[in-house]
Amino acid sequence: MHYNEPLFRPPSEAESLIFQITLGCSWNKCSFCEMYTTKNFSIRKEEDVFDEIMSAANYFPHTRKVFLADGNPMVLSSNKLMRVLETIQQSFPKLSRISTYALPGDIRSKTLQELTALRKAGLKLLYVGIESGDNEVLKINNKSETFESTLEGLQKAKEAGFKLSLMILNGLGGLHYSQQHAENTAKLVNSIQPELLASLVLSFPFGVDHFKSRFQGNYVPMSIGDLLVEMKTFILGTELNTTIFRSNHASNYLDLNGVLGRDKQKMLDSLHHAIENPESAGLRPEWLRGL
Repeated sequence: MHYNEPLFRPPSEAESLIFQITLGCSWNKCSFCEMYTTKNFSIRKEEDVFDEIMSAANYFPHTRKVFLADGNPMVLSSNKLMRVLETIQQSFPKLSRISTYALPGDIRSKTLQELTALRKAGLKLLYVGIESGDNEVLKINNKSETFESTLEGLQKAKEAGFKLSLMILNGLGGLHYSQQHAENTAKLVNSIQPELLASLVLSFPFGVDHFKSRFQGNYVPMSIGDLLVEMKTFILGTELNTTIFRSNHASNYLDLNGVLGRDKQKMLDSLHHAIENPESAGLRPEWLRGL
């Protein structure tokens, strides 16, 4: 496989075969995201993608999972996506699922009938970075979505039968917007009831000053304690039934794993202990967060 670097995939897709059907991200303007800033968004030629799929089938005939890259292949028309999905299904007889990143706007642009057909063709899991449920935080970070537009898109995806894996960003608004970020993000995920939910911590690969230059509000840096308090506020506000929650990404200071709400109190207790006793809470050291 020859990839157009950089190439990203969710941690849970570590054993998946990856096909880049688009390059970069069609939005690519979020203040916090540097994933695709070195790429101009483009759609790969169908014949090149099909040749790659059929070639890979010769080397990996027993493939069970496929992940479609880059940032948001759902921007493609339903007809184009369907041709890709059908080619993958025909090429890998033991396939159990296909997944991809998606933007809520790309989901909303498709009819319920189109989405249902794509899901039946094998595209079963959508990874969506919602980041925040607070409209002010979304706006000052130049996200392409609002609370309302995200909710509309993801409810539509659920109605079509998709499994959803959502990601939120701890610290995205800085200290000034922390409370509203946590509370409104909880409200958004409560309304969606995703199957999977993960939290990452805002990071600064090019330094905090670079981030501030793109942030369109009053950014006040947060301490580790501030980040933990924000996460506690978020968890406290959740009313989730069977959502599997993880905060075990390298960026997180405290690992939280469980099912919300079965394990909600256990997570709150862990957060309370870490806030009150950071020296004995087993927080991830700063040098490990960069790995």
